[in-house]
Amino acid sequence: MQDDPKRNPITSTSLRSDSEVIKLYLSTRETAYFSLLYNRYAGKVFSKCISMLKDEGLAQDATQDIFIKIYSNLAKFSEKSKFSTWIYSITYNYCIDFLRRKKKEKNLFTGEMDNPPDIVEEVEDHELLQIELKKLKVVLNKIPVGDKAILMMKYQEEMSIKEIAEALDKTESAVKMKIKRAKAKAMSVYKDLFN
Repeated sequence: MQDDPKRNPITSTSLRSDSEVIKLYLSTRETAYFSLLYNRYAGKVFSKCISMLKDEGLAQDATQDIFIKIYSNLAKFSEKSKFSTWIYSITYNYCIDFLRRKKKEKNLFTGEMDNPPDIVEEVEDHELLQIELKKLKVVLNKIPVGDKAILMMKYQEEMSIKEIAEALDKTESAVKMKIKRAKAKAMSVYKDLFN
C-alpha cells in the first residue's frame, strides 16, 4: 500500500460501513478496501478458529483460508444479513468441515436438528452463566464442538436466534432446540464434573 493519503483509500474509508467498503472494493478492485475488511475481522475470525480448532497453527491457516474464501465470494454477499454474520457463517462452516474431515466425526451434531425433538429439561440462562469461568471452559471443552459453537454464538457473540439461524442455514425453531439441548448437555457435564 502506498503512503500518500490521497492515494490510499483506507485513509478516507476507515470510518465507512462494511457495506460501503464492499461496494467500493467491488467497483474499483482496489486491494486496500479488502485490506480494511481484513483488518476489521481477521482477529475475530482467528479467535473463533482457535476456539473451535484448539491449535494456533491450524487457526492461523484456517483464518487465511477463510479470507481467501471471503475474497473469492465477496461479490456473492447479498446483504440479507450483516457482513459480520456472513463472515461468522463462513468461519463456522469452515471449522466444522475441517473437524469432520480431520477427526472423521460423522455424528458431530448427532442429527439432532433433523430428528424429531426429544423432551429436554429447560436450563435457565442464569444457571449456565453462574458457572465459574474456569469451570465453564472445562465444560465447554467436554461437550461436542457443535454444541460449544452454538452456545458461544448466543452468549459470547451475543448473536440473536435469527442471526444464528442465518449463519447455520437452519430454521429459528431448530436453533432454539439446539441451544436448549446444548445448555442441557453443558449443565449435565458440569454436574458430573463439579458436584
